[in-house]
Amino acid sequence: MLFGICGGPEIAPAALAAGYDYLELNTQAHLQGEADEATFQPILEQIKNCGMPCQASNVFVPAHIKITGPQVDFSRLTRYVSIVLDRAERAGIRAIVFGSGAARRIPDGFERTRAYEQLVAFGRMVGSVSVKHGVTIAVEPLNRGETNVLNSVLEGLQYVQDVNHPAFRLLVDAYHWAKENEPTADLVTAGPWLAHAHIATYANRLPPGAEGCDFGPFFTALKQAGYDQRLSVESGWDDFRTQAAPARQELMRWMI
Repeated sequence: MLFGICGGPEIAPAALAAGYDYLELNTQAHLQGEADEATFQPILEQIKNCGMPCQASNVFVPAHIKITGPQVDFSRLTRYVSIVLDRAERAGIRAIVFGSGAARRIPDGFERTRAYEQLVAFGRMVGSVSVKHGVTIAVEPLNRGETNVLNSVLEGLQYVQDVNHPAFRLLVDAYHWAKENEPTADLVTAGPWLAHAHIATYANRLPPGAEGCDFGPFFTALKQAGYDQRLSVESGWDDFRTQAAPARQELMRWMI
């Protein structure tokens, strides 16, 4: 399994020294899907020259570009996605995380069946674009405190199956999974569709080792699911430079 850190090119030296394999960037900050090429170019140079692979990116769609509801502009979504995925390929990114809780949130009073149809249409459009750039989209189930749709692994799995595109897959985040009190069996069931994973402690979303947290069931489920790809630490940090190496050591402890 590859261990990564969510952060920008500026943390690459410390992340590399701590033994991590890759960075997971922020799509809004680093791929700049609404900015012109001149704005993106210096960021791309930083990514290419940071000395560490930037294999993934999160925060796919900004809150103001809606995916569900009466204000959806599908043409705008398509333009945005096309720019982001082109830039992702150029940056060497292999997976983009589709969390985007605010963008996908179903507006109050809007028909949920129609909203789900919009989500599926979005997923199929994204899949058709992403496959051209060699990028996999990983759908992230988010806890109900962050959005009101696709809140569990099984809901995310059903969504991925309904989209039915090889470039459109599933992510499991240990924090959200624990927050929703989901059974390990659901994670195992989703195994064949998993393409990415996140981890943080359950109580306060800190890096592994920063507070007590029993990751045993999570790692056992990943093993039973046959998952052996990327796992990114997505957490808050008090001091990244001093916490990064102990967090990786804690991950290795649970892998044994």
